[in-house]
Amino acid sequence: MIERLEATLAKYEELEQELTKPEVLGDIKKTRQYSKEMADLEEIVACYKKYKKVLESIEDTKEMIKDPELSEMAKEELKGLEEEKEKLDGELEVLLIPKDPNDSKNVIMEIRGAAGGDEANIFAGDLFRMYTRYAEKNGFTYQVYNSVDGTAGGFAQIELMIKGNGAYSKLKYESGSHRVQRVPVTESNGRLQTSTATVLVMPEADEDVEIEINPNDIRVDIYRSSGNGGQGVNTTDSAVRITHLPTNIVVTCQNERSQIQNREQAMKVLKSRLYELQEQEKAEKEGNERRSKIGTGDRAEKIRTYNYPQNRVTDHRIGFTTNSLDRVMDGALDDIIDALIQEDQKRKLQGEMSE
Repeated sequence: MIERLEATLAKYEELEQELTKPEVLGDIKKTRQYSKEMADLEEIVACYKKYKKVLESIEDTKEMIKDPELSEMAKEELKGLEEEKEKLDGELEVLLIPKDPNDSKNVIMEIRGAAGGDEANIFAGDLFRMYTRYAEKNGFTYQVYNSVDGTAGGFAQIELMIKGNGAYSKLKYESGSHRVQRVPVTESNGRLQTSTATVLVMPEADEDVEIEINPNDIRVDIYRSSGNGGQGVNTTDSAVRITHLPTNIVVTCQNERSQIQNREQAMKVLKSRLYELQEQEKAEKEGNERRSKIGTGDRAEKIRTYNYPQNRVTDHRIGFTTNSLDRVMDGALDDIIDALIQEDQKRKLQGEMSE
């Protein structure tokens, strides 16, 4: 572990030196790249420097124990330092887990009503509110770029982008099938019903990610917007649907005011969809990542149940249960997401140790 930490510290110091050179400072792309690399290493370097200071203090304190007058006080101090060293050991182990390169990115999210008809669409609307409330509480912003209203409320589907540093690191575990158990407002006999909505989460592809989209591989359809977009919606042909013919991926954007804006947004989302497809294929080839991953990330995988009569939410992947469904539906997702992050780190650590 110390070898890896020393190598990380050396890399950080090297980047620090590079960023003082005029030829690097004159190159915006290089400056941005080196600054990002430094920022990614900053937390681990700060923790390791603290760890080294604690090790030095332990050695100094051991020397003090040899002095009869200082022995008792030094022994007490050594106990505290040993505890701090153990704590930092654990922190450094977690920090050394290879980072997901997508963690700092924005999120593209798609929510769809699935099994359960009108109630599934109403639940998709509830999930949309849950995620947008969570986004607001974390200082993220969101923007809906396409929506299809449900006939009795909610959404048949809604697609949005959630923007903010680290958005993907928090929301990447949400992909899958979400199940609700409750008496629907559409149910006249008061019977409990189980319905589902599906969620798909993808990182937004960076501008510098090279995803080639051949103009001959896409079909662009222009039509009249039907969603909530304020003035201009339903009066002009501004909605854009792009079909990527080789993969049959379809992206629709209708919530911007102009056709040009909708097309730009749709191309951004298409690029992210193709990037996600490329990453999935790469992970399947390598094989290792999926074995330790929490869930498959597949839209069809049942990941969570929201039981309204018992005010209970259960995440089936890690066996986590909380009896505060009302708070969760109001965006208080931190306990569930923190439990998923901790389990993910634990599995990655076990994977590292078994290699």
